[in-house]
Amino acid sequence: MFSVLNRKEEIQKLKNTPLDLIIIGGGITGAGIALDAASRGMKVALLEKNDFASGTSGKSTKLIHGGLRYLKQLEFGLVKEVGLERAIVHKNAKHLVIAEQMMLPIIKNGSLNKFFTNIALMVYDFLAGVAKSETRRMLTKPETIKEEPLLHARGKNLIAGALYYEYRTDDARLTIEIIKKAQQFGAMCFNYAEVESFIYENEKVKGVKVKDNIIDSSFEINASTIVNATGPWTDVLRNADKSLEGKRLLLTKGVHIVFDNNKFPIKHSIYFDMPDKRMIFAISRNNKTYVGTTDTVYNKEISNPQVNLEDVEYLLNGVNKMFPSIKLNKKHIESSWAGLRPLIYEDGKAASEVSRKDEIFISPSNLISIAGGKLTGYRKMAEKTVDLVRLKLKEENKIFSECKTENIKIAGADFNNNEEITDLIIQLTGEAKQVNIGLENIKEWVYRYGTNAKILLEIAYNNFRYVEKDVEKLIILTELIYVIENESVATIADFYIRRTSKLYFDRKNIEKHLDFICLELSARLKLNKEKTENQKETFLAYYNESLNFIN
Repeated sequence: MFSVLNRKEEIQKLKNTPLDLIIIGGGITGAGIALDAASRGMKVALLEKNDFASGTSGKSTKLIHGGLRYLKQLEFGLVKEVGLERAIVHKNAKHLVIAEQMMLPIIKNGSLNKFFTNIALMVYDFLAGVAKSETRRMLTKPETIKEEPLLHARGKNLIAGALYYEYRTDDARLTIEIIKKAQQFGAMCFNYAEVESFIYENEKVKGVKVKDNIIDSSFEINASTIVNATGPWTDVLRNADKSLEGKRLLLTKGVHIVFDNNKFPIKHSIYFDMPDKRMIFAISRNNKTYVGTTDTVYNKEISNPQVNLEDVEYLLNGVNKMFPSIKLNKKHIESSWAGLRPLIYEDGKAASEVSRKDEIFISPSNLISIAGGKLTGYRKMAEKTVDLVRLKLKEENKIFSECKTENIKIAGADFNNNEEITDLIIQLTGEAKQVNIGLENIKEWVYRYGTNAKILLEIAYNNFRYVEKDVEKLIILTELIYVIENESVATIADFYIRRTSKLYFDRKNIEKHLDFICLELSARLKLNKEKTENQKETFLAYYNESLNFIN
């Protein structure tokens, strides 16, 4: 079990284990470091003060992309590295990292023209090692309109188009599945485990004091090395270590808004010009279309960035200018989210011009901090960090292997090709008829949980009579039980936001079963009435925030 139900035993095990590495931060970077280090044989602990992927790693544009935008900044090396890395991430998470054909409309007086777009995509295909089946395709104006009828409304201003591929993912699920895989290699990973302070010996960091926010206790643990992988909080920990010198973070905010496909019925995901010459995405996901992102400097509270009315109007204006026939307004928005990018500050550069490269800082106390980078590059960031940890451990005569993660599939990703995903969906759909669960729900489970969808179906069998054969209730209860037992879910928000993304992509249906889910989670985690009510209030605040845009 990877569950808060056996928390006390796991915490005791953690306190009794001599550790090689403590990782602070349970986002995609910390998850990647935990998997890399544990797969090399290191004794690893990962500590996250909130839920896994509750920061930047659950609030991105949800793309594993090849860095086409970096061509504009002439960062050819970054395009090559990110493009090649994208292929590895896809190989190791086929059910979660899915090829998505993207359209680039070429508009009169826009930032793209037909000739240079063709050249740029050709260079992109070469540098990123794009498969032949996914190379660029240039389109005439009639072909562009045929591929995306909504662009017909641009009239004479539409010149042509281009098709290329990106990879869509669920960032929070990718993070949790990497953490689950790290657990399989022996890593001890805890959400709601807050690092309150560092412990020093001879002016070198040797451990941390941890507050367990689930069982309300504090304890200390030591390790040979400590890595700060806290994303937007990186400088907060560097400051606590008294090592915040030299380069610092620049935080920028990215906002996304979600529509039903009926209101924004794109046939393709689209990467298009804004009036200010920036480019944004409109991405199709199941029956929704989400649009993003903004890129503005952020200087406010880190823990809960919110969507401003100005952000919403900026995105709406851009969408309505590119697709004048759809006439979207605030009332059409079904949900939203805002996330922070931890970039390395570069003097004199605008937010959108700052490089997305990652960087490692080593303090005089030997605290290792890693910041910057992109979702796509998480595995390489982890490799560089753990290589450094490996060198430090070698000084203590601890010898570990080189990186192995290029060939390690994440939890639930035991597929060699897309045909095997389809075969599993067909198999489980046949078996699910006994409990009246249909094809669409099985597809959703397989693309969310991969091969672990088999476990969900077993849970559904066991609870069919309990919910009096109410299929909707059975489906949501099944997911709740699975994530409580296997994904360390501790709160209602964990379930609805990070594990299932229902707050973003199924918000309208949450209210129907919210009370039932609150009662079930409370009973299974043995929460008292006060804790249950507090959890519900906290989640409802997020629920309301997703549509209440601040001025």
